[in-house]
Amino acid sequence: MGFLAIAGGIVAAAFFIKFNQKSKEWNRLQKEKNRLDSIIASMSDGIIIYDQNFEIKLFSGAAETIFNLPAKEVIGKKLVPDSARDPKFGVLAKVIFQSLAPLVIRQSPEGIYPQIVDISFGEPHLELKVITERIKDEKGEVTGFLKIVQDRTREVDLLKSKSEFITVAAHQLRTPLSAAIWAYESLQKESLNDSAKDLAATGLAASKNLLKIVEDLLNISKIEEGRFGYNFQKTDLVSFLQNLLDQVVPVAKEYNVKIYMEPPAESPLEAEIDAEKFGLAISNLLENAIKYNVPNGQAVVSLNRQPDAPFLQVNIADTGLGIPPEAMDKLFSKFFRAENALTKETTGSGLGLYIVKNIINRHGGQVWAESEIGRGSVFHFTLPTDPRLIPQREISVNK
Repeated sequence: MGFLAIAGGIVAAAFFIKFNQKSKEWNRLQKEKNRLDSIIASMSDGIIIYDQNFEIKLFSGAAETIFNLPAKEVIGKKLVPDSARDPKFGVLAKVIFQSLAPLVIRQSPEGIYPQIVDISFGEPHLELKVITERIKDEKGEVTGFLKIVQDRTREVDLLKSKSEFITVAAHQLRTPLSAAIWAYESLQKESLNDSAKDLAATGLAASKNLLKIVEDLLNISKIEEGRFGYNFQKTDLVSFLQNLLDQVVPVAKEYNVKIYMEPPAESPLEAEIDAEKFGLAISNLLENAIKYNVPNGQAVVSLNRQPDAPFLQVNIADTGLGIPPEAMDKLFSKFFRAENALTKETTGSGLGLYIVKNIINRHGGQVWAESEIGRGSVFHFTLPTDPRLIPQREISVNK
């Protein structure tokens, strides 16, 4: 059962508590309430309903487990901000009054419902996802609020453990790989026969590819832990993108692909970016546009201002293989590569677009793609021109 269906049913149950109805309607609502009580009791997510005076009206069994509080001590209790200091009700009060919580990361725009936030507690150790929806009466007036609380502590701890393992392993691999690259580069400077030169070139290419995967894994660990680190500065995107294109020209020549930028209608076009992280995202997109293209193909970058929103839009179009329709939903997932991409380029980790999505989202933008098999792809992304639209904290897209 979907969130809106459950929320709608719970609202109906709340109205049942408030209003006396005729006997027939009363019986119908009583049956509906019993049915919903059974659904709520079976849910692993905690359900909390409170009115505009912050008096708790419903506290499900799962909520009892998450907050370590019996419902009989909570239902009917009116919470106030000072309740956050109460050792018994402190965590619950901070979920209700979220500005008092130690760490809150918003996953939805402020003021838009349902509100979705991640809340972290140190003592007791809890990682919660909280979804808040308004309860309205038949006139559309807000009479209370519904919260669905998901306990993600075990999931987050497992992710952190995995991330720590990847970080340690990647750091251990980086040093010997760097040494191997140095050795192969030194060998190429020596007087070697053709067979030895080919072996040195193959070893160098394989070592560099593996080092790139290691660097991608390290970047993902930092992204998912919220410590990738960003330093935003106002930058002219026109010159910034042109510089990046100049850097990938040698790769484009190697693949026999023409790459250029269409001059924008106005210049300069400025946005707040982290040059290093943003450059990493664009380089990934440009390299994909080149490597998954066809001989004598082209890749074109364009930039324009969105007419009705405070955003710039960048488009990277290629004449390459295209992306199968069934692959579009997974395109920005970790380790995913479409089947036709695997045939074209056997090397690759499937991490690049996942990193791109996280970097663009951290800049306050969105990224998406359009494609047609055999005709090429266009990757679009937006960047806000209003710095207030840039998220205040790092938020990873764990997909």
